[in-house]
Amino acid sequence: MRITNFSTLVLAATLLLGACSKKNSEETLPDMVVPPDPGPIAASAADRVYLADQSSNTVSVHDPSTNRLLGVIRLGKGRPEFLSPLYDMESNVHGLGVSPDGKTLSVIATLTNAVIFIDLATNTVKGKVYVDRNPHEGFFTPDGKQFWVAVRGKDYVTVIDVEKLQVVKNIATEHEPSMVVFRPDGKVAFVDHSQTAMLDVIDVKTREVTARVPVVSKFSPNLVVTADGQQVWLTHKDVGKVTVLNAQTYAVEGVIDTGPGTNHVNMAGPGGGTRFSGASAGDFAYVTVGGENAVKVYSRQRQLLATIPVGANPHGLWPNGDGSKLYVGLENGDALVSIDTKTNTKLTETGSGQAPQALLYVVKAGGGSPGTGNLEAFTPVTPVNIRLVPLGTQPVPGVGGGATIRPTEDLDEMVLALKQLAANTTYTLYLSDNKTTLVAPEPVISFKTDAEGAVEVNAYYQIRLRLAGRFAVVVLGDKNPAGAVTLTQP
Repeated sequence: MRITNFSTLVLAATLLLGACSKKNSEETLPDMVVPPDPGPIAASAADRVYLADQSSNTVSVHDPSTNRLLGVIRLGKGRPEFLSPLYDMESNVHGLGVSPDGKTLSVIATLTNAVIFIDLATNTVKGKVYVDRNPHEGFFTPDGKQFWVAVRGKDYVTVIDVEKLQVVKNIATEHEPSMVVFRPDGKVAFVDHSQTAMLDVIDVKTREVTARVPVVSKFSPNLVVTADGQQVWLTHKDVGKVTVLNAQTYAVEGVIDTGPGTNHVNMAGPGGGTRFSGASAGDFAYVTVGGENAVKVYSRQRQLLATIPVGANPHGLWPNGDGSKLYVGLENGDALVSIDTKTNTKLTETGSGQAPQALLYVVKAGGGSPGTGNLEAFTPVTPVNIRLVPLGTQPVPGVGGGATIRPTEDLDEMVLALKQLAANTTYTLYLSDNKTTLVAPEPVISFKTDAEGAVEVNAYYQIRLRLAGRFAVVVLGDKNPAGAVTLTQP
C-alpha cells in the first residue's frame, strides 16, 4: 500500500471564500439545534436496512435481525420500461438519506430528477420534490428540517424545506457536485464532485462555500464524516484511491491507493455505528472496491488491516447501530451482505432488488415501529456475471471487465463495463461457440470507448436464453466478424 501526504500542498491551495461576501439578515439562518450523539445502540428487531435498486426502481427493505427481505417499495417499473413516452413513474433509484429521528427516508431518482420522501412507519410516499438535472446523493441536516441534495447535472446543491416540500435555495458549488454530508456539529457541510478535483466546504448557516480543497481526481462518488467531527474520507472511483482530510482544518492527511472501482466508504467497528446526517462512528474505515469484489478495512491512520471478499461489485455500505456489523450491497450480485467487524469476515448474503446502489442501516426505523404494510413481494434472481479479459491472459483487477445479465420486466438487462481498451475505438460484443475465434457468431451490441479506453453500456433483449454453450467475445470493429478478438472469457 502506498500513502501520499498532501498536507502542505492543500493548506497552501485552500481558498477561503467566506469573507468575499456578506449575507443580508433575511438570508442568515439561526444557529441549528443539533441532537446529542446517541452513542452505540444495540441491534433490535425494529432496525431496517434499505437499498436503492437502480434497475428494478425499488427500495429493498430488509430485517437485519432475521436476515430476511421483507419486500420492496416500488417507485417505478424495471428497466427498460422507462423508455416509454407515457412513463410517469421514477427511474434510476439511486441515492438514500434518512432523517435523524429515523422516521423518514429520502430516495433520489437520478433520471427523473426526483427526491422522494417515504414514511418508514407505513412505507408510503409522503411527497416528492422535483429538482434539476441528475440529482445524486444527499442528506438531512442534523436538525432534520432540511434536505440537501447534490445536483450532479448542474453546479449546485439544492436545499429542500422538509416540512413544506419546497426548494428554498440552490448553493453554488464546483462543477457536478456528487454528494453532501454534514459535520455532526451542524456547522459545516462537505461536497465532493464527479467532474472536478475539489472538495467544497459550505458554511451551513450562511449557505456559502467557505473553502475549496484540491483532491487527487475529478470523480468522487462518496464521502463520510467521522462522528467525532475530526475526519472526512472520500473515494475516487476513477483512480482507485481514498482521500482523508481533517474535518476541522481541511488539511489533507493522506491519500490511500485502495484499488480499481473504489466506490463507497464508511466507518464501523465495536463501539461505533451509524449516527446522523452522513456521519458514522468507529475506529475503522470500510471501503468497497468493486474491481476486486472486496471490502477493504483501514485504521483511522490509513493502514490496511484486512481485505474481505464479499461478492460481485460491492457498492453501498453502512454500519448498524453499535458498529458490530456492516452491511454491503452487491451491485452485480443483487444481494445484501453482512460483515462481522470484530473478525472482518462475511457472515450472510441475502437476495435483494436489482442493481443496489446506496444503502442505509436505520436504527429503530419509523421511530421504533417500522411497518411491513405497503411492501410489494419481490423474488430475487441471481444475475449472471461474465468476466472478460485480454485474449490469452488471466483476470487482473481493473483490466478488461465484464457483463452482468439479469431479468427485467419482459427482457434481460445486460450491463457491459470494460476498461483499458483502445481510446475512442469501436468494438462489438459477440456470442460465439469458441472463445478464441468467432464460430457461429451472434452480435449482441456495438460500442465505442471513451478517451480513456473505457465504456459502460446497457443492452436489452432475451440474452440469457442464448448463453448455453456459448462464450462472450469482444472483437475490434463495428459488427465485423473478421476483426481481431480483443477480450474473451478466461
